[in-house]
Amino acid sequence: MPTNTTIPTLDGEGTIPAYVAQPAGTPRAAIIVYQEIFGVNPGIAKKADDWAALGYLAVAPDVFFRQKPGIELDPDVPEELQHAFGYMQAHDFFKGIQDVEAVIHWIRREQGVAKVGFVGFCMGGKVAYEAAARTDIDASVGYYGVMIDQMLNEKRAIANPLMLHIPTADGFVGPDAQKAMHEGLDDHPKVTLHDYEGLDHGFAAESGSRRHEEGAKLADQRTRDFFAEHLG
Repeated sequence: MPTNTTIPTLDGEGTIPAYVAQPAGTPRAAIIVYQEIFGVNPGIAKKADDWAALGYLAVAPDVFFRQKPGIELDPDVPEELQHAFGYMQAHDFFKGIQDVEAVIHWIRREQGVAKVGFVGFCMGGKVAYEAAARTDIDASVGYYGVMIDQMLNEKRAIANPLMLHIPTADGFVGPDAQKAMHEGLDDHPKVTLHDYEGLDHGFAAESGSRRHEEGAKLADQRTRDFFAEHLG
């Protein structure tokens, strides 16, 4: 899906391409839709469009723009999947969270929308946790976030609501990592964890072989309810 907007980076030395979906009328709030490792592809654009249909300003930044703008990959194509892993491995997550801050600032200052949520998938699920711990995002949701068990030392910085969707058969987040997440976060007053028994990574993808219809609908409804409660 081609991006249709550019957002200044924090240092003002570049711009972040983004796909922006506008709601009809005044936005009830805004939601940053953060990609998997496959770029702002049609599935991510559909998620943004669906949020706009519910009255939210939806912004899907092109996360890998410093490597190669406009990446759109299909996880069901083995060669493209390998390319996606390469982009993630080369990604600068420190600059990435600065780019999230830049998008938050743009939404609040340039678009005039005060309340901002974040929903991320896979790599974006990890960034959902980072956003909750490192920015002033109003509410965050992570689907099958990777490497969160390695960042539990940051949990004390989480001041606003965070919800994580955890498929128990996740091939990229094993039982030990899931156990660590529960032990570290179950008692956190701002964090809610939902397990999805027997489901695998990518179960809420909009299309393709990874999608699990029932699980995706349940997780997405929980996410809608969560944002309705915390964003309005």
